Amino acid sequence: MRNSFFALMKKDFRLMLSAKFFLLAAGSLILYSCYIHFVYVNLDDELFPVYCYDLEHMQDSGTGRDGTGIHDSGPSRVSTGIHSSGPSRDDTSLPDNGSALDDSPLRAVGASLPNLIYVSTMDELQESCADGYSVGIDLSGETPRIHMVSCGMDTLDNLRAAYAVFRMESEDTRPAACIGNDGKEMKNRREITAEFLFFELAAVGFLGLAAMLFKEKEMGVIRIHAVLPVQSSAFILSKLDLILLADLTFTALLTLISLGPAEGLAVLPAVLLHAGILSLIMALVGFLCAVALPDFKQFSLLYLVLAIFITTPVFMAGQMGIEFGWMKFHPMYHLFMAMKHAYFRRPTVSIFYYAACASAVFLLFFLAKWTLTLEMKREG
Repeated sequence: MRNSFFALMKKDFRLMLSAKFFLLAAGSLILYSCYIHFVYVNLDDELFPVYCYDLEHMQDSGTGRDGTGIHDSGPSRVSTGIHSSGPSRDDTSLPDNGSALDDSPLRAVGASLPNLIYVSTMDELQESCADGYSVGIDLSGETPRIHMVSCGMDTLDNLRAAYAVFRMESEDTRPAACIGNDGKEMKNRREITAEFLFFELAAVGFLGLAAMLFKEKEMGVIRIHAVLPVQSSAFILSKLDLILLADLTFTALLTLISLGPAEGLAVLPAVLLHAGILSLIMALVGFLCAVALPDFKQFSLLYLVLAIFITTPVFMAGQMGIEFGWMKFHPMYHLFMAMKHAYFRRPTVSIFYYAACASAVFLLFFLAKWTLTLEMKREG
């Protein structure tokens, strides 16, 4: 039995080599590492750009879009109404934290606050704020107004408006408290590494094992296994072991390269645990789909649907910071958050999470074995 199992693993290893599985994984590792080291950590994630149109400032300084500083317009008040510069938003009021800033007079910005971006015309102000992200302040009238185009979310729109008012409040700003020991660069490294690893394992586990199985179906290997004295469990486990080993190796290398040896080794045990869970689940789902579907074209269409289903909550929670109530019912969201927490040294300790993962792995393995047995009977 042991010799048969190792023979299956040797055969599957050769299939992975012929399919250039390891070459693809190495290419992904190099690509992710270069992007993290040379691109992502150098991105400057500034808050919403704030543009200002002030006639008095233009007359006094003669500056336009590249001008700096804020003209003190005395006792004027910043209106908390939001003036729409596009057709997608009606006038609304700011939340409580924004309304409280309404009574603060405009002041010159000190070194603690970044500069506004001045524009020379109202048309330029509206054009600058048409992206649904930037905010404009119109100081040309008696009552200053906020101009912006809605991004589609009232909460974020109110936050943008409140931030613009904050940039012009008169109270001295309090310095932000530093929580934890990570700087901005290390925080970015942890975040993007968790996201890259999740997408890679979800794709490799699903596609890698399925590609191997479709190749064997074309070669008639399943028909041969139907008459060999080899259990269907060994047929599945040999593939799972190789995929799991490859995924754990990829996880370790990406973590150490992205975070560095010291930080990488500190989080590696927890990260490997969640990477192993994700790898097993996605590999079993890929195996089940590959056995049940007749050809790779149908499988590709199913993968496209699953990819959208998998990546949507991860993209929204990871990149956009948006979390809806329905996400707590999405299984991939919990897998992603567990991996992300592991990178930030906050390992998941919920017994229900691990119980659900173990149950999912056993259930998927049982379904894969049952489906493979039916396929062998049909082939035989």
